[in-house]
Amino acid sequence: MKIKLFGLIGYPLEHSFSETYFKEKFLREGIIDSKYENFEISNLESFITIIKSNNVKESSLQNLMGFNVTMPYKEAIIPYLDLIDNKAKEIGAVNIVRIERKEKKIILKGYNSDVFGFETSLFENIDNENIKALILGSGGASKAVSFVLRKHNIEYKIISRQKKDDNQSMPYSNLDPKIIQTHKLIINTTPLGMKSYLKQMPEIDINQLTKQHTVFDLIYNPKKTLLLANAEIMGAKIINGFDMLCYQAEEAWRIFNAK
Repeated sequence: MKIKLFGLIGYPLEHSFSETYFKEKFLREGIIDSKYENFEISNLESFITIIKSNNVKESSLQNLMGFNVTMPYKEAIIPYLDLIDNKAKEIGAVNIVRIERKEKKIILKGYNSDVFGFETSLFENIDNENIKALILGSGGASKAVSFVLRKHNIEYKIISRQKKDDNQSMPYSNLDPKIIQTHKLIINTTPLGMKSYLKQMPEIDINQLTKQHTVFDLIYNPKKTLLLANAEIMGAKIINGFDMLCYQAEEAWRIFNAK
């Protein structure tokens, strides 16, 4: 029996639950022809070259059918793709690559399931779309979050370390108390708080948070980041990224296996 290989690429991956999630899924659902592995890679171009090489049959990746993409490659992967889904193109970030082999040609197709995962998880936890949001971070995950908020006409500002040339972005240095008080939904899309940065959090004044705030951290490992722990002390509602992980993983599996 040919074992189909799937995986996750990113760097670092010590925080990731994806491999464990899919192993448990395969056991639970009796899927015996598939395997999922983490590929911690420091050079994206080399990885893509191996996949698209005519000698891929000689490598351990010969049965790779698709892979998920996490930071820092959600935007960097795009130039290496042969095709990109319209939604992923509009978002400007890819977290799923499906591999199609046609005769001797290897085709890489990019998709985004972060939108589905974030949107589903968010609206399971809030029932009021009449809210303003702050998105902490401006990377690939931030683009998916922005897409969802625009779809639901939720006004937002992106807070990043450097000033961007648009009206929706500002540096942390401009994040005054009034802005935090009037933006009741705070969404962290940065890696600050995950395993490699456990004692760090975005530069936001926690003392401005109230019981009317909701803080959504896309990080799921640990379950409660420093940001979420401090927000909880201030009475804010907190949401971690585990449900988002599960929803986007199931959507990724659907895309991998679509006919």
